[in-house]
Amino acid sequence: MNRARNAPAGNRQAVKIRKKTRRQAGRRKRELFLKRCLDLAAGLTGLIVLSPLFLFVPLLIKITMPGPVFFRQERAGKGGRPFMILKFRSMKPDRQAEENHEFAKDAQRLTPFGALMRRTKLDELPQLLNVIKGDMSLVGPRPAVTEQAERYTSRQKKRLRMRPGMTGLAQVNGNAALSWEKRIEYDLKYIETFSLALDMKILLKTALVVLCGEEAFQSRAGRPYSGRF
Repeated sequence: MNRARNAPAGNRQAVKIRKKTRRQAGRRKRELFLKRCLDLAAGLTGLIVLSPLFLFVPLLIKITMPGPVFFRQERAGKGGRPFMILKFRSMKPDRQAEENHEFAKDAQRLTPFGALMRRTKLDELPQLLNVIKGDMSLVGPRPAVTEQAERYTSRQKKRLRMRPGMTGLAQVNGNAALSWEKRIEYDLKYIETFSLALDMKILLKTALVVLCGEEAFQSRAGRPYSGRF
């Protein structure tokens, strides 16, 4: 005890910093475990509660457009591990456009019902299966296509440190109105400041985005994240 009291001030400060770092790491580990538990509970509950939509939406897709009901694409998950993301198809099939990521064709391929699904985020519902499998989380950076993730800089690779999410900090702060660089910054900020409280805020704001539309939140698209919503 006397040794600790008589140690130089610099050493005592270093000991405090190490203890604080260990406490923060332990808290983060516990919250990540709880996050996974909540993902499983919410994913299973969502599939049960929303099961009528899983019958109704595919029927309308088959009526309004040709091709398969589901859209599958390889994405980069946690640590860069590839997985197949699931969505309800909102655009007419175009194998070349999908394989080459020709986004310029999206407008002419998007169907009226597909536009409605995107507006209400119904096309994202099958990702509840990705969440249950452990490929995704309810909240996290949106998963990039594997080819894009392979070209990440060392800084951008940090967004692969957590499971990708159905929604995220960037999605409730401008989403499509944001530049790619700004989305990266939001994702990195989320990973640095992660907490279950932040996840709850993002989920609540996601509900508001669905109800009010993304346009209501795009006025902040160019602003840096301040830690507030």
